[in-house]
Amino acid sequence: MAASLHHPSIHDYRQSVPSWWAASAGPPVSAPRLEGEARVDVAIIGGGVTGLNAGLAIRDAGLSALVLDAAPIGWGASGRNGGFCCLGSSKLSWPAIIARFGLAEAQGFFRLQVAAIAHVRQRLADFAIDADAEPDGEAIIAHHPRAVADLAAEAELYARAFDTKCQLLPLSEMKPRGLFTAEARGALLVPHGFPLHPLKYVQGLALAAAAAGVALHGESPVVSWTREGRRHRLTTPTGSVLADRVAVATAGFTREDLHPGLAGRLLPVLSNIIVTRPLSAGERAEQHFDTLTMCADTRHLLHYFRLLPDGRMMFGARGGISAAPAAEDAMKARLERDLGRMFPVFAGAKTQYFWRGLTDLTFDLLPHFGTLDDDSAHFLLGFHGNGVAMGSLGGTLLGRRVAGLAVDLPVAMSRPLRRFPLPFLRQTYIRAAYAGFNLRDAVGR
Repeated sequence: MAASLHHPSIHDYRQSVPSWWAASAGPPVSAPRLEGEARVDVAIIGGGVTGLNAGLAIRDAGLSALVLDAAPIGWGASGRNGGFCCLGSSKLSWPAIIARFGLAEAQGFFRLQVAAIAHVRQRLADFAIDADAEPDGEAIIAHHPRAVADLAAEAELYARAFDTKCQLLPLSEMKPRGLFTAEARGALLVPHGFPLHPLKYVQGLALAAAAAGVALHGESPVVSWTREGRRHRLTTPTGSVLADRVAVATAGFTREDLHPGLAGRLLPVLSNIIVTRPLSAGERAEQHFDTLTMCADTRHLLHYFRLLPDGRMMFGARGGISAAPAAEDAMKARLERDLGRMFPVFAGAKTQYFWRGLTDLTFDLLPHFGTLDDDSAHFLLGFHGNGVAMGSLGGTLLGRRVAGLAVDLPVAMSRPLRRFPLPFLRQTYIRAAYAGFNLRDAVGR
């Protein structure tokens, strides 16, 4: 089985990420290659927000912990996402979740998502991480007249099922609120969540984990995972770890050959971001978009965007099939066209940064907290493009579970992680899905 569904360049761990986050985060955290043999209570595969939060929880439980990351710390999804600490981690709608699991379980899943956002705020405070965190709230902007009714229904569901009051904005209020786009037909303001600098956050977590005694090793991909009795042997190109227990926190960059229990169970998909030069106050006023609120539109292949503290526009989108370098120019041009269509005043603003990365989808469109082989290896995967919050609190829960402590999880997250039917066709599935989504987005359905 191929190690990845995508072009191998997306897993070239030696290649730096040309992101605004990398350009503005400061020096990387020291995490030397693993050299020789190590012995540890818990080995964590993946050094992003999930793995680092797991490491902190494992140390809190009095066990030794070691992190192995295939790349430098923060290289993966945790350091290259859009910085949206918000509700999410599932692509299944709330009505579908309620229908499948019942209202009480859905409410528990919602409360966990709210708690996950608060967990990140608390991490920033506890470890004095200056991650450019901004005020609470998220704006979901209707891109089509038909989407306005959907937002109204969503506001009613939030109030009725989750005791959360959202605010519906008519189109007439969007310019005064600095939330206007040329496609906007209205918006829903959700009170939960906040934007941050994701790489500063993950680097701050790494420093905190190292200070707590977690051994951090970057540039140490796991090339072999075997058993020696009840223990696990994880081998890297320059060393190996013998661990009593293992936590897997590799998200969209999970390799197909990492463990047989994970093969065929994730669909890694591309997300893409551009960042412009700083926009002047006059440009922002003319466009009537002058808010630091994080925003997304109502497309299935959504755009997500926000102004950064220095006035740059960060503009991202799902989509794109090929991760090959030759496909990058076309994707960048598409993002620039979309930005110009939605924000005509910003159309001439030079793109100074463009990068791509992988997020992970599961067959049932839900995050999964599960076990491999026996009760000594656990994983948390499947964030569907929204892993900053759930990956953080979920990482803490993963660390507690691997440490042998009881963890109470919603049923929506704790069911078995299913293989995709005919998993070798996963790229075909996503091509077909994207074609359908583009048609639905065009008509607002």
